[in-house]
Amino acid sequence: MPHKPKTLLAFDPKAHVASFSDAQSARLDDLVALLAPAPSTSFDTPEARALLGQAEILVTGWGAPHLGPAELETAPHLRLVAHLAGSVKPFLDPSIRSRGIAVTSAADANAIPVAEYTLAAILFSNKRIFRLRTVYHEARHAPAWAKVAPDLGNYRKTIGIVGASRVGRRVISLLKPFDFEILLADPFVERAEASRLGAKLVELDTLMASSDVVCLHAPLLPETTGMIDRHRLALMKSGATLINTARGALIDQDALIAETSSGRIDAVIDVTEPDVLPANSPLFDLANVFLTPHIAGSLGAETQRMTELILDEIQRYVGGAPLQHAVALAELEHQA
Repeated sequence: MPHKPKTLLAFDPKAHVASFSDAQSARLDDLVALLAPAPSTSFDTPEARALLGQAEILVTGWGAPHLGPAELETAPHLRLVAHLAGSVKPFLDPSIRSRGIAVTSAADANAIPVAEYTLAAILFSNKRIFRLRTVYHEARHAPAWAKVAPDLGNYRKTIGIVGASRVGRRVISLLKPFDFEILLADPFVERAEASRLGAKLVELDTLMASSDVVCLHAPLLPETTGMIDRHRLALMKSGATLINTARGALIDQDALIAETSSGRIDAVIDVTEPDVLPANSPLFDLANVFLTPHIAGSLGAETQRMTELILDEIQRYVGGAPLQHAVALAELEHQA
C-alpha cells in the first residue's frame, strides 16, 4: 500500500466554503490520512498541538493559525506546508527556512482571476465604459461620447504595469494580442527580461506620466507602502485610469481621493486601506471611480482551481516528485 502521510488541515473553514468539490475531497482522502475531519483554526490548545505533532503535511489556507518557532518545535514530523491560497507571509514565520520543511502555495492559481479582472478593467477603462454608463444612465439618451470621453478606445494605448509579480507577468501575457504598448516598472527586473516578457522597462515616474492605464501589481513592503503618492498621481495624464488589484496601502488614499475628486483621472479600485472603507468614504460616490469589494482574487468555484493545484503538489510529494510551485523562502521578504 502506498504511504499516506498524516495530514492536518489548518484554516478558517468559513473562508473556504467552496474550495473543495466532492471529487477533490475524495482525492485528498485517497492521497493522505487526515488527522481530523475539520480544519484547526488555532494551535493554542493541547489537542491542536497534539495533532500538529503528528502531522507530516499541513494544509493551510485563509485564516491559517500562526506557524512560528514554538509551533514548529511541536511539529517534528512536518515535511510539507501546502497553502490553499496565495501569500504564506501572514501566517508563516521565516524561521521555517532552517527546518528543512518544503512550502508550496496556490499563488499561481490565484493570479489567474486577478489577471482576468485586470484585463477586463483595462479594456473597459479605455472604452470609458464606467463614465459613459453613468452619463447614459443620467441623460436617458445616447450622449455625445466624443465630448464625454475624448480619445476613447483601446487602439495603441499605453499600459503601465507596476510590478512583475505573478499577476503582473500574467497581465502582460494577456495583453499581447492587443495593440498596446506595455511599460513595466520593477526594480528587480533587468531590461532584457522585461523585453522577453513583452514590455519596455522604465522608471516608475516615467510609467506614471506615459501610461493611459496604470495597473498596480507590486507586493506590499515597507518600501512600497504609499509609493503611489500625491506626486505620482499628479504625473498621470488627464483622463488616465489607475487600477489597483494588489494592496490598498500601495496608494496614499487621501491623495487618491483628492485626485479622483477633481475628475482629472479615473480609477478602478478593488483593494483599499482599510480593506473595508468607512461608509462615508468619497470613493463610494465618485462617478469616475469603479469600486469593488476585494473580489479580483479567487472566489466561489474559482477557489477549486487553487485546491486542484495543491492536490497536484501533494500527489507529487507523495510520489517523490519535485514540487512545481514551491515557495522560494529565501526571496519571501520581496514577495507579496
